[in-house]
Amino acid sequence: QLQVVETGGGLVQPGGSLRLSCVYSGFTLNSEHAIGWFRQVPGKEREGIACISSSGSDTMYAESVKGRFTISRDNAKNTVNLQMNNLKPEDTAVYYCAVRPVVSGTIYFDAWSESEYDNWGQGTQVTVSS
Repeated sequence: QLQVVETGGGLVQPGGSLRLSCVYSGFTLNSEHAIGWFRQVPGKEREGIACISSSGSDTMYAESVKGRFTISRDNAKNTVNLQMNNLKPEDTAVYYCAVRPVVSGTIYFDAWSESEYDNWGQGTQVTVSS
């Protein structure tokens, strides 16, 4: 059974940190795939914020999180992590992990196109508030 599960969300004060994890299981990934993190605020479109290539050598970030968030992966554990530092109230959202099963070329092209992704997780809530 295909499964993508996000964990690590919670309530944190502005300036604080959280580490989200995405564990995928039940399927064999293409050798050239990517994993992406997205987030969504109620009433707004889902926003792509970070993605990582199958090997972990290539990463990409949205401008809104660049320099504060770091995506990494442990292929031995089928896990992709999102380290979030210096969190701001505007980072409050439900955070989703998804699999981009086929990457033709580089991860940078269509990185935030949701149609490229499948096997979405259920999301984890991150709230940044004092």
